[in-house]
Amino acid sequence: MGSGADLKELCRTIRESRVTGARRVSVCGGTGCRAYQCVAVAQALRDELDRQGAGEQVELKVTGCHGFCERGPLVVVYPERVMYQRVACEDTAEIVSESILGNKVIERLVYADPTDEKRIPLEPEIPFYRKQERVLFGANGQIDPTRIEDYFALDGYTALAKALEEMSPEQVIAEVKKSRLRGRGGAGFLTGRKWEICGGATPKEGGTRYIICNADEGDPGAYMDRSLLEGNPHRVIEGMLIGAYAIGSNTGYVYVRREYPLAVENLRIAIQQARDYGLLGDNILGSDLSFDLRIFTGAGAFICGEETAMIASIEGRHGSPRPRPPYPAVSGLWGEPTNVNNVETWANVPGIIAQGAGWFASIGTEGSKGTKIFSLVGKINNTGLVEVPMGITLREIIYDIGGGIPKGKKFKAIQTGGPSGGCMPESLIDMPVDFDRLTEAGSMMGSGGLIVMDETTCMVDVAHYFMRFLADESCGKCTPCSQGTRHLSAILDRICKGKGEPEDLERLKELAWIVKNGSLCGLGMTAANPILSVLRYFPEEFEAHVREKRCPAGVCKSLISFNVDVEACRACGKCVKECPVAAISGGRKKKPAVIAQEKCIRCRMCHEVCPFDAVRIA
Repeated sequence: MGSGADLKELCRTIRESRVTGARRVSVCGGTGCRAYQCVAVAQALRDELDRQGAGEQVELKVTGCHGFCERGPLVVVYPERVMYQRVACEDTAEIVSESILGNKVIERLVYADPTDEKRIPLEPEIPFYRKQERVLFGANGQIDPTRIEDYFALDGYTALAKALEEMSPEQVIAEVKKSRLRGRGGAGFLTGRKWEICGGATPKEGGTRYIICNADEGDPGAYMDRSLLEGNPHRVIEGMLIGAYAIGSNTGYVYVRREYPLAVENLRIAIQQARDYGLLGDNILGSDLSFDLRIFTGAGAFICGEETAMIASIEGRHGSPRPRPPYPAVSGLWGEPTNVNNVETWANVPGIIAQGAGWFASIGTEGSKGTKIFSLVGKINNTGLVEVPMGITLREIIYDIGGGIPKGKKFKAIQTGGPSGGCMPESLIDMPVDFDRLTEAGSMMGSGGLIVMDETTCMVDVAHYFMRFLADESCGKCTPCSQGTRHLSAILDRICKGKGEPEDLERLKELAWIVKNGSLCGLGMTAANPILSVLRYFPEEFEAHVREKRCPAGVCKSLISFNVDVEACRACGKCVKECPVAAISGGRKKKPAVIAQEKCIRCRMCHEVCPFDAVRIA
C-alpha cells in the first residue's frame, strides 16, 4: 500500500463494489457456535444455495461471534437482519427456499421471548441486543475474519492513515488522553497516560520500545478478548499500529493463550494479510513508521495475565511477577520501555482516532468512558457476550439484556471481575456499572466477567470455589499470596464441611487483609475480594454454616440430606432410575420412594428430576 490516499481509495472501491441491500447470509463462526456444529451448518447452507441455484447471487459469510452464544448456531439473513437461532443442518433447505429466496420468516427458528413467548424475528429488536451499544462487536456479524477486504469495506486502517498523515505522535497520545480511555484488562489505568510514560522513556543504546497485546484471558467464564481476536483481528492490529506510531515502537507482541486455537489462527492470517498489503513492515503507508507483529502463545498460566509475569514468559523465563517500580512502561521486555494493553483496549483506539475523543468520551460516565464488553454467564436466561455503555445498571444487564433468572428463581447475587472480583447482592442491583462504583462496592471491573447466581447458590461455597482457583493459580513467589490463599481455602473448606468454628470468621477477615496488603502482584492483592464481599453482604450464610451447621441454599454436601415426602411422592420411579448409586428403593407400584442415607452421595439428581417436588432438602 503506497499511501493513505491509496488505502482510502481501495476502501472506497471495495465498499462501492458491494451491492447495497443485496442478499447476504451471516453464520456465527465463534468458538461457542462451533461447539454447536456451526461449520457443518455453514457448509449445508452453501450446498443448498448451490442446489437451489442461488450460489452466485447470495453471499455467505462465516463471521466472528455474534454474542448470543446461548442460542447458537446463529444465522442472520441480510438486508432485513432476520436472525435464526439453534439452526441445524436439517433446517438449511427451508432457510434457503423460504427465507433467503422466498422473503418469508420461518417462525419456529426465530427467537421467542421467555416472558410471553412472543416471536421476534429481527436481530436488532431482540431484547438481548436492544440495549447494547456494540461499538466494537457490531462489525463481527459483517466480517469474515480471514478476509482483510471485509475490514477495508468498513474503512479499516483509515484511522491509521489519519494518524500517520494528519497527526504527530504527541497529538495521537493527546487524543487518547482526551478520550479518557481506561485499560480494559482490569486495573483501569488511563491508556493515554501509560502511552505518554512509555513514549517518554529512553530505550537502551541501540534498543527500542515494545508494545504488547495482552490476550492471556484466564478468568473462568470470560471470553471477550478471545472473541474479538477471532472475529475482528484487524481492528486490534490497527490499534496496535496507531499505538506503535504514538509511542515510537517497531516491534509488538500478541501474547495469547495456546487454548485459543481459532483466535491464534485468525490472527496469524490477519497479520500475514496486513503484511501483504504493506500495513506491517517497513515505511507503512509511505511514512517513517516501520513496525511488525509477532504472536507468542502462552501455556495457560493464569498468573501470566499479570504484565510483568507475561514479560518474563516472553523472555523465556518462568512466568512470575516482579516488584514494581520500575513499571514496564519504563523498563519491561528485555529491560526496554514496554507498553502493555489488553485486546479490548487496543480495539478501542481506531474509533477514537477516526471519530475523535469527544465521540468516545460522550459514552459512559464521568470516570469511566466508552463501552465495556462483558461475558454474561451463570443462572440467567440469555448467556453470551454483551457490549454496553459504562454506567448501565446491573438490573438492566440481568433483566433487560439477560432475560432474567431461569425457572422463575429469585436473583441472589452477581460476581463481577473474574475470580478476584466480589459478589454483589440483590440490594445493589440498581448500581451503575463502572470502574469506581464497583471498587467502592468491594468488587472490581476486572476483564469483564459477570456470573449471575440465584437463590439455590451457596455464597460460602462460591467464595470457596474462587479461593481454590486462586490458590491453585498462585505462582508461589510471595508468601502472603501462595500460603495465605491456601490457608483461606482450607478454612472455607472446613466451614463448608460443617467443621467451622466461630473463631474462623475472624481468622478469615484477618488473613484476607494480610493477603490483600502483603502480596506482590494483582492476583494476591485482589484474591481476598470474594471472601470479603461475601462476609460483607451475606454474613448470615457464614453464621448458618458455622454456628448452626446448616447450608441455607442446600448446596454443601456435608450439611444437607435428601428425604422423600411420602404424601407428595407419586411413585413415578424417576428418582430411582436417575440415582447413580442405587440409594433409592420403592418409588414404584404406589410405594413411595425411600432414600438410604448411608448410600446417598448428595448429588441432587433425585431432587432435580422429581416432577412433584417430593424430594426435599433438609
